Amino acid sequence: MPIHTRRSHDGKILIISIEGRFDFSTHQAFRNAYEHGGRDVDGYIVDLSDATYLDSSALGMLLLLRDYAGGDNANIAIENCNNDVRKILTISNFEQLFTIR
Repeated sequence: MPIHTRRSHDGKILIISIEGRFDFSTHQAFRNAYEHGGRDVDGYIVDLSDATYLDSSALGMLLLLRDYAGGDNANIAIENCNNDVRKILTISNFEQLFTIR
């Protein structure tokens, strides 16, 4: 499965790791990852260190996660982007909506 979840050491952050292509084919698995990650989550990290591709549907999925996590009050970081993925996030102005590290 290209999407894995785990909790941070303190258990408050849900880390969602994406492997390979982050596109519409991963929609249901990505949604399940955060919806079944527990309601006691204080924040989310989307780890893209093993993601090789990201398309517009992935951007939409990130926005759905943001809505689920509280919209403007959401605590979401996108981490470990390769240069191509970071360029897509920058062009899409996602730096205004998410913490990108």
